[in-house]
Amino acid sequence: MGLNEAFVAAAKALLGAKGWTDDRDRIAPKLVDWRGRWRGEAPFLALPGSVEEVSALVRLCAEHRVPIVPQGGNTGLVGGQLPRGELIVSTDRLRAIRDVAPADDCIVVEAGMTLLETQQSAAAAGRLFPLSLAAEGSATIGGAVSTNAGGIGVLRYGMMRDLVLGIEAVLPSGEVFHGLKRLRKDNTGYDLKQLLIGAEGTLGIVTAASLRLFPAITGRATALAGVVDATCALTLLERTRGAGAVEAFELISRTGVELAIRHIPRVQDPLGEPWPWYVLVELSARTSAEAQETLEAVLAAALEDGTVADAAIAQNEQQRTVLWRLREEQTAAQRAAGASWSHDVSVPVSCIPALLARAATAIEAAFPGARPIPFGHVGDGNIHYNVVQPEGADPAAFAAQGDAAATIVHDIVASLEGSISAEHGLGRMKSDAARAYFSPVRIAAMRAIRKALDPLGIMNPAVLF
Repeated sequence: MGLNEAFVAAAKALLGAKGWTDDRDRIAPKLVDWRGRWRGEAPFLALPGSVEEVSALVRLCAEHRVPIVPQGGNTGLVGGQLPRGELIVSTDRLRAIRDVAPADDCIVVEAGMTLLETQQSAAAAGRLFPLSLAAEGSATIGGAVSTNAGGIGVLRYGMMRDLVLGIEAVLPSGEVFHGLKRLRKDNTGYDLKQLLIGAEGTLGIVTAASLRLFPAITGRATALAGVVDATCALTLLERTRGAGAVEAFELISRTGVELAIRHIPRVQDPLGEPWPWYVLVELSARTSAEAQETLEAVLAAALEDGTVADAAIAQNEQQRTVLWRLREEQTAAQRAAGASWSHDVSVPVSCIPALLARAATAIEAAFPGARPIPFGHVGDGNIHYNVVQPEGADPAAFAAQGDAAATIVHDIVASLEGSISAEHGLGRMKSDAARAYFSPVRIAAMRAIRKALDPLGIMNPAVLF
């Protein structure tokens, strides 16, 4: 898709020398996702430096009917941030911390700030911004808002949707929605910010957000527990939630642990013998001693009645880091083991054992030798149901069967009243598949909202409906 000369000349004049490039080498990193699964095409990269420039650029795009793909840190896993010839509008230069207000438990940041930078700014003010995920060093606030990002803290703090107090965004008309309130209560009709959260750039470009902050964690305890099945993991979850503030509760399969030990440096098995499943649990309290005492009591009772087979509690920050590496490096370890299919799904927490059992049986029957390696946020029902190729199999041939495998997993998820995308969005990867699971009423309503805000259809046209 080419851009007409009049548009390009006007865009260059509008954005200035720092605000655009058509250098193919500079654009190239913006055109491939982290996994290398999706590749895009774009003739031009726009780098506006202010909300005013974003507004003027979008107005220009509307005038010339130029389609737009907004992009943050390019850490998305479903291809929604990659263009198919559209203009990329990057938030790289929208990098201000506009305000930190501890009294309001709020921080106001521009869209190009990373999650890590936002966490650090909150910590400097004695507060916690709790959204945490593996790509937090490069994932941006705008992208996290637009995809309703999740991560390891959802059990206690919720998704990005729960952390956003207000939004500033440029709508498809070029008009600016000035919604940067920091209110917990605002019962005045439609909540427009909630339409923009999770919309994957189809209803506008998020330029800034007011975010909720929490008291800093002053004490925590972390443990890895071995369990014989997912039902035991859920029993431990219930007991842990009754005992204290659960910061994280993550499930890992034995195969996932073995791959991490094999492929990731400085990863080791802290338990004496292998178990079918592992739970990484973290509690917080006023002091680390209090958190550890609580966690020890929970695990001692669970060991006594057989809910837990074995457990290790981190005694210092180094040991905590070792335990967390088992979980955080799951994706990297699986990638090192060969081609894989990835399914980001959610079901009611009580249905997790059924999902794991039914999906394993179905996948292994359809694809003999394939290795299911589910892991993830069992505390909130989100399982990353990944499947790695059989050892020695042809990676390309295995990858080509991914759509058939996805249908198997998604059908099981749907039968359990779950979601085919828990925290990554639909993007290019799942937008077509979603039509099979969404009701006609839902699809029609989504299309009507989109048409009302973007009648020209210029905002991320390949994503959603």
